[in-house]
Amino acid sequence: MFKLLRRIYNYLTAAGTQKFNEVADPKVQLEQALAEAQDQHRRLTSQAANVIANQKQTELRLNRAMEELEKVNGSARQAVLMADQAAKAGDQDKAGEYTRAAEAFANRLVAVESEVESLKTLSLQSAQAADQAKSAVMQNSSALQEKLAERQKLLSQLDQAKMQEQVNAAMASLSETVGQDSPSLEEVRSKIEARYARALGHAELAGQTVEARMLEVQHAQTNAEAAAKLAQIKTQLGITSGDAAEEVAKPD
Repeated sequence: MFKLLRRIYNYLTAAGTQKFNEVADPKVQLEQALAEAQDQHRRLTSQAANVIANQKQTELRLNRAMEELEKVNGSARQAVLMADQAAKAGDQDKAGEYTRAAEAFANRLVAVESEVESLKTLSLQSAQAADQAKSAVMQNSSALQEKLAERQKLLSQLDQAKMQEQVNAAMASLSETVGQDSPSLEEVRSKIEARYARALGHAELAGQTVEARMLEVQHAQTNAEAAAKLAQIKTQLGITSGDAAEEVAKPD
């Protein structure tokens, strides 16, 4: 039962993720991914700064321990010399006091030497960790710069894709119906061509009717009467056909 519920949950999660990716704005998702990369770089830089700070603190502690070691060593040597001088002078009390002081300095010297050795090891380790942290920050910075450059490239491709989608939609609208009440260009063209063809058909039929022939006869008769009237006028004026041709040929 538990396995079944888990499978159902995984299925619903995958289906929801797929549906979300389908409706999500790629530009917003790109900005989200880049923001996450920038946050990761800031966290890594902060951690690297802490590692480097720890390395610097270790160096300061080592330097102080080295200085103290030198001082304690000098004090121990001085106490031994003073104890020897007091013994030679016959002052056993001072010789004993200086000896005990020298022993105390010697004990302190052993402790400081141990601390110095420990700090040297720690300083070496912290230095290596600091180098690794610096390298990690540099590598991540380079990766972040590549992502920024990739972001600009993807944004440009996204704009080009949107423009191409608009061009495709505009081209498709030339051959598709714009809306339910708006005919397509193909429909309008077919309608005009059909109307033009019908008009040509009616004109062709009209030219073959009796009425059309009667109009042709009347037109021919009118032309003949006009020609006869023109010939009558020429005769009254005493102009023959040859004279009319000469009159036309004379220059002004």
